[in-house]
Amino acid sequence: MNLSVIILTYNEEANLANCLNSLQDLEAEVFIIDSGSNDRTLEIAQSYNCQVYTNPFQNQAQQLNWGLENIPITTPWIMRLDADERLTPELVKEIKETLPITPKEIGGYQMKRRVYFMGRWIRHGGYYPTWLLRIWRNGNGICEQRWMDEHIILSSGNIANLQHDIIDENQKGLGFWVNKHNSYADREVKDMLAMEEAEENEQNILEKNQISQASQRRWVKKNLYSKSPLFLRAFIYWLLRYTIGLGFLDGIEGMMFHFLQGFWYRFLVDAKIFEIKYKIKQNK
Repeated sequence: MNLSVIILTYNEEANLANCLNSLQDLEAEVFIIDSGSNDRTLEIAQSYNCQVYTNPFQNQAQQLNWGLENIPITTPWIMRLDADERLTPELVKEIKETLPITPKEIGGYQMKRRVYFMGRWIRHGGYYPTWLLRIWRNGNGICEQRWMDEHIILSSGNIANLQHDIIDENQKGLGFWVNKHNSYADREVKDMLAMEEAEENEQNILEKNQISQASQRRWVKKNLYSKSPLFLRAFIYWLLRYTIGLGFLDGIEGMMFHFLQGFWYRFLVDAKIFEIKYKIKQNK
């Protein structure tokens, strides 16, 4: 066994079985870190012989790092996977063939995330391919401490690419999606205000440590987007994504996704930032 997979869960009965089914041929050891599910999540995990741990949730980075510090992982490689994600059969085959023959200078692997929204593959608007570092050598990676948009940072070694995809397709419906992004917005505000006030501590560790699509997007967000006017930046981002980025080619489902994720969510973040700054002015 070359690989251990860590999955963070909270009330994931709608997604978890699909995720775990995709791992069956991978022959990996699967660890679930749950944060208090009250549905059938743990029952499903146990039926797939996963090792289950529980820990109170603060954010994704803290939860993942808790797992890396406390779970007795003995395999040479570790993979992070979300409960609403699954591996394509082609990716499973590629992982099994690639890890045993990986050169020593490779410290981790990126793979492409393919997002589905209401059954539609979101292929445009700059959303595919999104490259994510999801596999790394045991002891060689840690999750940067951020409230949102956290990534794995390697302590050594180069990053290589796998050619096949992770599929991201949440089965909980639009209402859950909206509520989740409202929660995301609260966390995003903390990161955005830290960028504005230059009180980031380790915020730039991704840019300093490794060159990747994620670090390039972080640079744009920090140096261009965060310095642009509230509300206008959300509109421009959506407009560029939907027109120049060809988001309109993703059909009706894509129209909804790009508007909600590219404009509404970003506008909501700005509205929450505006509210905080307004309250600060009122209290002076």
